[in-house]
Amino acid sequence: MMVIRTKILRPSTKAIKMIKSYILIAMRNMWKRKVFTLIQMLGLSISFGAALILFLTAMFEFSFDDFHKNKDKIYQVYRQQYSPRGIENDSPMPVPFAPSAKAELSGIKYISRFGNSGGLLMYNDKFFDLSVKYADPSFLQMFSFPLVSGNASSALRNADEVIITSSYAEKIMGTKDVTGKTIKIKTDKDWKSYIISGVAEDPPKNSTLKFDILSRFENFPGYKGNEDKWANQNHPVFLQLADNITAESFEQSARPFINKYFQTDIKNLKRDGAKPDTRGQFVNLKLLPLSEIHFSSISSVGQAIKPFFPFVLILLSAVILFIGGSNFVNLSLAASFTRAREIGVRKTFGAQKKQIITQFWCEAFILCFLALLAGTGLLLAGLKSYLAATGSNMSAEILFSGQALLWFCLVFLLTTALAGGYPSLVMARFNTLRTLQGKLNVGSKNGLRNTLTIVQFIIAIILIISTLTISKQLSFIRNMPLGFNKAEVISIPIGNDIDPESALQQMRNKMAAIPAAVSVTGTDINLGRGLDGSVTNSVMGFDYKNREVKTNWLRIDYDYLKTLDIPLIKGRDFSRAFGTDTASVLINEKMAALLGEKEPVGTILPLGDGHNVKVIGVVKDFHFKNLHQEIKPLTMVIQPGEWPVSYIFVRVKGDNLVKSMQLIEKAWKEVNPRSQTGASFLDENTDREYKKEEGMSKIFSAGAGLAIFISCMGLFASALLAMNQRVKEIGIRKVLGASVANIIVMLSKDFARLVLIAFVIAAPLTWFIMHKWLEDFVYHINVSGWIILAGGLIVFSVALLTVSFHSVKAALANPVKSLRSE
Repeated sequence: MMVIRTKILRPSTKAIKMIKSYILIAMRNMWKRKVFTLIQMLGLSISFGAALILFLTAMFEFSFDDFHKNKDKIYQVYRQQYSPRGIENDSPMPVPFAPSAKAELSGIKYISRFGNSGGLLMYNDKFFDLSVKYADPSFLQMFSFPLVSGNASSALRNADEVIITSSYAEKIMGTKDVTGKTIKIKTDKDWKSYIISGVAEDPPKNSTLKFDILSRFENFPGYKGNEDKWANQNHPVFLQLADNITAESFEQSARPFINKYFQTDIKNLKRDGAKPDTRGQFVNLKLLPLSEIHFSSISSVGQAIKPFFPFVLILLSAVILFIGGSNFVNLSLAASFTRAREIGVRKTFGAQKKQIITQFWCEAFILCFLALLAGTGLLLAGLKSYLAATGSNMSAEILFSGQALLWFCLVFLLTTALAGGYPSLVMARFNTLRTLQGKLNVGSKNGLRNTLTIVQFIIAIILIISTLTISKQLSFIRNMPLGFNKAEVISIPIGNDIDPESALQQMRNKMAAIPAAVSVTGTDINLGRGLDGSVTNSVMGFDYKNREVKTNWLRIDYDYLKTLDIPLIKGRDFSRAFGTDTASVLINEKMAALLGEKEPVGTILPLGDGHNVKVIGVVKDFHFKNLHQEIKPLTMVIQPGEWPVSYIFVRVKGDNLVKSMQLIEKAWKEVNPRSQTGASFLDENTDREYKKEEGMSKIFSAGAGLAIFISCMGLFASALLAMNQRVKEIGIRKVLGASVANIIVMLSKDFARLVLIAFVIAAPLTWFIMHKWLEDFVYHINVSGWIILAGGLIVFSVALLTVSFHSVKAALANPVKSLRSE
């Protein structure tokens, strides 16, 4: 019989004692140099905290829709058209598209339409506003929205069944156990009863698709009228490809399908002079991957962001961490000068190089670990304020996700290895004899130290110039004339629990009795982003003189131009004195130019199906969309039967806006007691359109402040190191008659040169970055020279003040103390 013996290896007692000794010595040295240690920890902890929160924000943005199990095979469908104006991408699809594609195109595993509508829910005589989404039964099999109760494969089997989220169920019923209960929903004119067939978990914060109630698509408003119409596109469509099908092969196989069902569009494109692609296609069916929807302007779902934004956050977190690590290196090298004799003595008594490296790296590890803990504490303490300031939906849960923890460990180990390892190697190489003689000259020609300092100030200058540019652009946007007067106008969302035309008339009657109210009107699309968060766009195309004309469509009411101070340049405004004005329209200058008529007033526009409207006036162009977009053709109508109003605008006198708002809110509560969304001023609405830019500005401002603060701490260390190395030189110069001013200039000029080099590199680089960012705005400022110069001067002034503190101190020192040992 063979006996196998296993030897268990345990750390030797000597090794354990050595580790304990390293830690004990490290703690003693840190306590001995309390101020220096505190400065090192402060800079690194701030860097860790800022870098972590920015990195987490970027991770959150990149994680959108990542929780869906079938994410790699799910796509949103969109049409790519080759028009005379260039390539145009449209994501809304016609109602019959999805069932026809499922029946005729191979490679589709699941396909679902996704309609959106506001609604009103009634349960036990209580009313609630809600967001209703309409989908086909395969929606829950395609997307990973787990059900707390119910079966995903049969939850939307019948048209009178709905899915409700758990939080919304608790809101209206006080419990999640609501399966089988009946609710009433009003999304159009009539109330309908629905049975809750399942309860879904709340969509995660990083989900593009969100809903309170999920209903069958057959209940989508206007479904019956559009069931066989291919010309009306009003909803997005998602599909999941079979495992053996690629997006490219599917797009190629869909060409005959597109040519069959979009013949009218293709015919109009040919007629208007459009040029096809290399394959002769005027219209292509394209697939947008689910992972790209959050970053694409093509998709009409959710609030897309520019893809460069999370990359900027990652870059900003990296540079802040770099600055903190650089300072740690510089401070460690500055401290090494005071510990030179300690190193020499240890070497004399037989300490090996690896032992000295281990000792100093152990100190660095402890400092970095404590800084990481402090930085995480700063992150948690400031997270709420950060989210409020930037408008991010990120939650603290992402901090403890496996992926985040893995990245944190890797970054921490890398930072510790670089920031602690390099000074340890430098100090371990000290010459024993020179250290004991006190003749050590650490880094007299240290190119790395100067390089780190230059890079730090390049970053600081870039961040300051970027902050100034972003702030100036936001100020430009806020103060740019929009073509209408947004001041002193209150916007009231009407909601779904009252007839909108009746609500508008009642508010007119009530406003007549309030002296502060100047005028009242209604519209179907808000200006800016109100408290209801709704952003709507309505575009209509029709044939005019054998060519297609596309125009934005806006339902307004009487006194719209008066309420918003929009100039009328031709013709007349809508008037109650003309009963035919419901068949008339107002157009803007862009629309008049598109029609190409010398005298647009009186022009008849054929909208199709025998429905014609007459142009009675032309208004001056105004920005009915945000400034990311240029002004486009606009047609305004008064047609209560077809397009009801959704918002009421009230212009008030500017002498007491707070009181005016209170009076109007009180009047609105009397008209609609069940209203759940508050009123807001239009100037606030337009500001909300640039929430992302505002958040980015605040992030850059904070980043610039941190960069300057931490860089100056590093400069403080570099200046201290330089002064300590030149103590005897300064003493000799003073003995030989050098003035205090001459010594200060001599000691400061080297650092001033480093800042100048940083500015020369940073200025053109920042101009390029900001120029690219400003291209996202149709209307923007130019990156002016004074902004770039101001950024450089700010950094130069702060750096000079930091260095001057040590320079003055060194220049005023008694030369006898520095020369008495010579």
